[in-house]
Amino acid sequence: ITLAQERVLEQRTEILHALCSSGSAERLERLLDVLLARGELVWEDYQNIQVPGRALYASARQLLDLVYTKGVDTCEALLSALKQVLPEVHGGGLSFSGCCMNPEKEGVSRSTATQTLLTHRPDLVSELQGCIEGTLDALVVSGNFTSGDCDDVRLPTRTPSQQARRLLDHVRSKGESAAKVVLHYIQQTQTSGSSLTKDKVSPPEEFLKYQKKLRSSVSAQSCFLSTYGGISHMSLDDIYTEGQLELAHDCANGLLGLEDIVGTAGTVNEEADTVLVSGEAGSGKSTLLQKLHLLWARGAALQDFLFLFPFSCRRLNSEHMELSAQELLFQHCCWPDREQEEIFQFILDHPHLTLFTFDGLDELKQRFSDENRLCCPTQRAPVHTLLFNLLQGSLMKGVLKVTTSRSEAVGPVLRRHLRKEVLLKGFSPSGIDCFVKKHHSDPTMAAKVLESLQTNNALLGLCHSPVLCWIVSQCHKELLGCGEGSLQTITDVYLMILQHFLQHQSPLKSAMGLGWLHDHLQSVLHIGQLAFDGIGTSCYIFSSTDLKTCGVDEKDICMGFLIQSKEMSSTHGKRYEFLHVTMQCFFAALYIVLSSDTDRSTILKIFELRDMRETSQSGKCFRACLPSTIQQEPILAGEDTVAERPNLQITATFVSGLLSQRHRSLWVDCCPSAMIEKKIKHVSRCLSKGMQKHFKSIPQPVAGEKKSMHAMPDFVWLIKCIYEMQESRIAQNAIGKLDVDHLKLTYCNIGPVECTALAYVLQHLRKPVGLQLDNNSVGDVGVEQLLPCMHICNSLYLRNNNITDQGICKLISKVIQCDNFQKIALFNNKLTDACTQHFSHLLKTRQDFLSLRLGNNNITAEGAKQLAEGLKVNQSLRFLGLWGNKIGDAGADALASALQNSKSLLWLSLVGNGVGNAGACALANIIKNSPSLEELWLTENCITRTGVECLIQALKHNIHVKSVWLRNNDLSLGEVQEMTQLESRLVF
Repeated sequence: ITLAQERVLEQRTEILHALCSSGSAERLERLLDVLLARGELVWEDYQNIQVPGRALYASARQLLDLVYTKGVDTCEALLSALKQVLPEVHGGGLSFSGCCMNPEKEGVSRSTATQTLLTHRPDLVSELQGCIEGTLDALVVSGNFTSGDCDDVRLPTRTPSQQARRLLDHVRSKGESAAKVVLHYIQQTQTSGSSLTKDKVSPPEEFLKYQKKLRSSVSAQSCFLSTYGGISHMSLDDIYTEGQLELAHDCANGLLGLEDIVGTAGTVNEEADTVLVSGEAGSGKSTLLQKLHLLWARGAALQDFLFLFPFSCRRLNSEHMELSAQELLFQHCCWPDREQEEIFQFILDHPHLTLFTFDGLDELKQRFSDENRLCCPTQRAPVHTLLFNLLQGSLMKGVLKVTTSRSEAVGPVLRRHLRKEVLLKGFSPSGIDCFVKKHHSDPTMAAKVLESLQTNNALLGLCHSPVLCWIVSQCHKELLGCGEGSLQTITDVYLMILQHFLQHQSPLKSAMGLGWLHDHLQSVLHIGQLAFDGIGTSCYIFSSTDLKTCGVDEKDICMGFLIQSKEMSSTHGKRYEFLHVTMQCFFAALYIVLSSDTDRSTILKIFELRDMRETSQSGKCFRACLPSTIQQEPILAGEDTVAERPNLQITATFVSGLLSQRHRSLWVDCCPSAMIEKKIKHVSRCLSKGMQKHFKSIPQPVAGEKKSMHAMPDFVWLIKCIYEMQESRIAQNAIGKLDVDHLKLTYCNIGPVECTALAYVLQHLRKPVGLQLDNNSVGDVGVEQLLPCMHICNSLYLRNNNITDQGICKLISKVIQCDNFQKIALFNNKLTDACTQHFSHLLKTRQDFLSLRLGNNNITAEGAKQLAEGLKVNQSLRFLGLWGNKIGDAGADALASALQNSKSLLWLSLVGNGVGNAGACALANIIKNSPSLEELWLTENCITRTGVECLIQALKHNIHVKSVWLRNNDLSLGEVQEMTQLESRLVF
């Protein structure tokens, strides 16, 4: 087997993953284009691979089988083509070194037009995507194509590149005459400059007038942010504060800007049209879209798009008529004064110039389905059917769509149709500071609010959520007057704004006494019933009839919790909505706690653990808890209505907080104590049973492995509910029976709020655990919130969590005192040399510490020297990982000096650290002298033959070392082969 064939065989799994993992056939088809053009595949090979209906992975496997059997030249051509086709971002794990194009085959003369189409196929596919219609017209006029041929090419389910390939396939079957027509037409468009690209489209004057009208309409909808009961309006420019945006699939790349949402960064499915912006309730998704809209309307961003059409899924819920795509655009966004048909046709002809946004997909009553396919843009259908087909690309393919939703509300069916997912993680610490200063025109008041937050870490953690930061800023008087540390939970914050609004309603009465709620009890119950009914039926916009049914009158509206939905009110009479969906959940929770119409069955429903999104029966079950009059209300009921799980969980969280011991004095004059006690018992029992259900699902460990539990999202939610109750007894009963060695909470959207709750509950564990929180949003504030449970942790994994030296300083100060703590991993954070003095102190102090992993940070030689001071004293460390830093030869020398006589070190990684020969020769001393060392990783450095020879000499003195990894250093292929023969433990 040749080297090229061996690489194709060895990397088969990686190649298949790179070609097929996105779910799109585009990469495989581009690879086939290149191999056809180079003559490595003949037309019959192509047809045998591209069998209609065959699974993507099956086609890719057949290609690899065929290439392997064709021999060394074709394998080399495949590796070269892969290097050309696969973007660098997807090249991880694939090695193309040693591959090159075959110059003899590349230079073969192609004399006929048909051969020219084949040899230039990759370029032609790209060129034709901008002029498919013109090429088809030319082929029809010349008599080479029939209308049936054109229809086959134009199939709406085909992507633009697939249409171009289908056209070329048809042309090949038609012969030389058709091929000449295509080449002539493309040559003409290139000469005249009429190729339809984004930069060259010049829409007619009437279209530009419509664009101006659309910009004006979008600007008017976006320039003000409604606040505080709809009474005042604040300019979006004055209050907007950027949240933290990250790619869901590549968060290691750092934060994104607004325009990166529609950019290519992070694309996982090149043929999909939909970008998902996901985030928790209150993370600022709607405001982010509003800012994008405003920037486009002003011409300040997104200028590749001539048209932007914004939609609210909440408002689309109220559209009961069947519409076509054209009617949806023009009736719900902006109506063209004239030439409606021509403008819509222009959008269809140039889909890449249009952007749709859909805010709040999780608020749509119907769950996403791709069963009812719709391809015709003029065919009428229910609005949700239109929306689903737009998102999956079967309708108006090529138009980019951006939709927002809570991540847990997006199922696997929709995820198959996503171009990429962007996470909005709320405010950073500097964002909180910026927002508070923008919210208060008085700098002195802003400073007082920020000072109050800094003295209350739990509240500071809550303020990473923009909606909670707004509440805290709005209620600054209550905040500054409530006493240090009294606000600890989300429920505390919402009770504060409830009190704030009620105080504004009755300014002459004192709202600080215990009777403030009782004075407004009926209003709270009326609004609470409206909220409760809405949550149960996924209804967020209410008619005057809905308000009347629940007893909500004008006085209740004036409290400020309900605001008029002006866009809906103009055509449907007055409509109302809550300030924020979390406010609706809070009032629903108040109703559940205070109303005698809710009982055990209601509590059981909101604390139900099974996935309610998977069955519409759950919506019917919840509606069974509602009064019969509400069940029959047409706007709230219906076969397709699904009770929305995320909002039920938020409601349950508030119910837990409202029933905590610290708030029970509020209910004394509002409802019977016996009723409250019953509900407390029901909630406590639900939380305990929910935890037990998770514990029972933990599989028995494999022999020799630790017993671990990978927590599901419901686990995090239950933890937050327990924290809201603020009762140690409940936390102890719920978590005390957890018997695991390792608790894994990776990719669970853990932020400072969740860290506070985790620490509160986990401190009641009976034995030490390893806590893995990789790939979350812990940050420095979250690290500080975890400190109370560090005594029960024997290891802590915080990879990729935006942690800085400041957070590490506080963490190390705590864990030095914790006898159980022995391992820490902080890969891909924002650590610098400043943190290494703290780790050095840890190593000096703790002679039982086992593992320190600080990969992919910003540690230089100075940091390595600091660490070396601690390593000289420490006699217990087994694993030291510093890969992806910048310690260089000087840092390697310092570490080698400290570790050369270590009797505990098993594994050392300095991958990608700029280590050269001097560093390698210094590290050779560890190999030579350490009796414990088993593995040394020096991959991706700049070591040459000289450095490797030092390592080989050292290995002769130590038979215990198992491997020294040296891939991707400065060695030739011949040197690699020679060194491998000299020492088999070297891995290249």
